[in-house]
Amino acid sequence: MLTDLQKETAQAVVNIFETGAALGRYGTVTLAANDKGGLTYGRSQASLTSGNLYYLINAYCQAPGAQFTSQFTPYLQQLAAHDTSLGTDMTFRGLLHTAGDDPVMHNAQDAYFDVNFWNPSVQAATKGGLNSALGTNVVYDSHIQGSWEAIQNRTNANHGVVSQIGEQAWISAYVNERRHWLANNSNPSLPPTVYRMDAFLQLISDGKWDLPLPLTVRGVLITEELLSAAAPLRVLAAVPATLQLQMPALQGDEVRTLQQALTKAGFPLTVDGTFGTETDAAVRQFQQQKGLTVDGIVGPATRAALGL
Repeated sequence: MLTDLQKETAQAVVNIFETGAALGRYGTVTLAANDKGGLTYGRSQASLTSGNLYYLINAYCQAPGAQFTSQFTPYLQQLAAHDTSLGTDMTFRGLLHTAGDDPVMHNAQDAYFDVNFWNPSVQAATKGGLNSALGTNVVYDSHIQGSWEAIQNRTNANHGVVSQIGEQAWISAYVNERRHWLANNSNPSLPPTVYRMDAFLQLISDGKWDLPLPLTVRGVLITEELLSAAAPLRVLAAVPATLQLQMPALQGDEVRTLQQALTKAGFPLTVDGTFGTETDAAVRQFQQQKGLTVDGIVGPATRAALGL
């Protein structure tokens, strides 16, 4: 179990990768010509085409005290539709940049990335037998950038599972496998990001498995004083949770709303507010029909496709 400080340090490492600052630059707006994510925004660069940006801005608009709700509201429909013209809408981009100074936006981003990326990363690390702070950091970075499971499977096949070779050897192998994948990827936006793996390889070489502070990553110093000074307000936005089949089964109004949306989309099932095998099967059928990753997980992309 990571301490709060180790969590903040791991997130600071990824913030440096994403925006060059340990605390993250919440107002950063990026439009890379070759990036399939299109317009990206914020501390961990929520992308327009994945649906993440819509859910982030929608959560911000629902948060008490948000300064720019009225300005963002007219854009919500375009965000939900992944309208790529927003990438060249300089009024919208300026609004994103300005809203990055709002403490409520900071909280909305922190909450959103915790629910949809940090928490699933911790679960994946634990499931995979990875317990170190650095190991969890590597998993988190892969969830932010994508393709965690594919490289995990490749590492297991080429080097053995964690229980066979040990966590430190496995993480080293995984980072090297991921570096090779990034360097040789046909997506032109990925090869330049091998610096992320180079930074992890340096931390591994230095034996920083507990992410002790102070820590320098890509020339940026992370200190306990820096992280402590950035304690969030914790007036959090309403961030949608990830829904999936698990034991005990998820229950409640959010599951009921999902079931109603699936039924409306042509996948009839019992609307009982319980995420059971019937709901899981309907989600997977919907994902397959829409060309999404078929994993049964109702995250930002599936929610956006369902109009939730």
